Amino acid sequence: MSAVSDRLPAFPWDKLEPYKATAAAHPDGIVDLSVGTPVDPVPELIQKALIAAADSPGYPTVWGTPELRDAITGWCARRLGARGLTHHNVLPIVGSKELVAWLPTQLGLGPGDTVAYPRLAYPTYEVGARLARAEHVTYDTETIADAAAGTALDPTGLKLLWLNSPSNPTGRVLSKDELTRVVAWAREHGVLLVSDECYLELGWEADPTSVLHPDVCGGSYEGIVAVHSLSKRSNLAGYRAAFLAGDAAVLGDLLQIRKHGGMMTSAPTQAAVVAALGDDQHVHEQRERYAARRTALRDALLGHGFRIEHSEASLYLWATRDESCWDTVAHLASLGILVAPGDFYGEAGRDFVRVAMTATDERVAAAVARLR
Repeated sequence: MSAVSDRLPAFPWDKLEPYKATAAAHPDGIVDLSVGTPVDPVPELIQKALIAAADSPGYPTVWGTPELRDAITGWCARRLGARGLTHHNVLPIVGSKELVAWLPTQLGLGPGDTVAYPRLAYPTYEVGARLARAEHVTYDTETIADAAAGTALDPTGLKLLWLNSPSNPTGRVLSKDELTRVVAWAREHGVLLVSDECYLELGWEADPTSVLHPDVCGGSYEGIVAVHSLSKRSNLAGYRAAFLAGDAAVLGDLLQIRKHGGMMTSAPTQAAVVAALGDDQHVHEQRERYAARRTALRDALLGHGFRIEHSEASLYLWATRDESCWDTVAHLASLGILVAPGDFYGEAGRDFVRVAMTATDERVAAAVARLR
């Protein structure tokens, strides 16, 4: 059996530790803008739902309660425009990261199969392919089907195609036309398309669209699955609350596999998700917090000589000073500000840094003052 180090890439965040130490030495303390972990309170109505379900001595089901499935299908119809979803079109999962990491394995992929993901992307897409011992390739979304330009993605052996809009790390949002073309291309070649839409409710300069929208998928969910998380919209990263929606045949197979693996969301968390998906007010309030932090950080970075690209959605600003990302990381660390180097997300990000908006108002204000 091969060593773990042979199967997986080096854990990238370990490389950031010396810069974290530098930033932490700032007299006024570190401003950590390197990770996208929520810092604001869990909304009270969600906490109350969790507490009310705390006396749950029995095992929960992998498929979730009927109330949870109703909440998911209702939210998808209301927020994504995905009509006609039944309970067979949805599946709760234990946070979206475990799904990304283990989906190729659960789909039965292995040597000879290929997983594709954007050339600037969340590193766990690659990890998932490696865990399954499948091949992995990257692509440019805008040229995925552009055979005339010689840049089309080769469908040979391709079994799983990841989309990510809004993007982590760039915040780029794919248009309806772009999504429609990719869905059509994947269906034409018999490739399962899985769209990571965890930042969909955090659009700033664009209104993100789901692949489940009828204008994109034509009202059919065949061959497509969307991934959604409550970590960002509802501050539930600590609850591990997420779900899938889409092709009933794909989700049915995953349900059986996940039953055998015991991959079940806790009963109190299921109750909390029902409350969270049924309430839009707390999402609006959290968006307002992030919008204010985004404006403050964006203006300060621009004033400090940065250029911002994309970043029309999500919880990040994709920023550059047209130098090595590590030089930028070092510069900001000297100001007590920690950010993520762009090459964590692919070689194409080598001149960029990802700046998260997930810090308290007080820490964001400190970062703004230092940049000015």
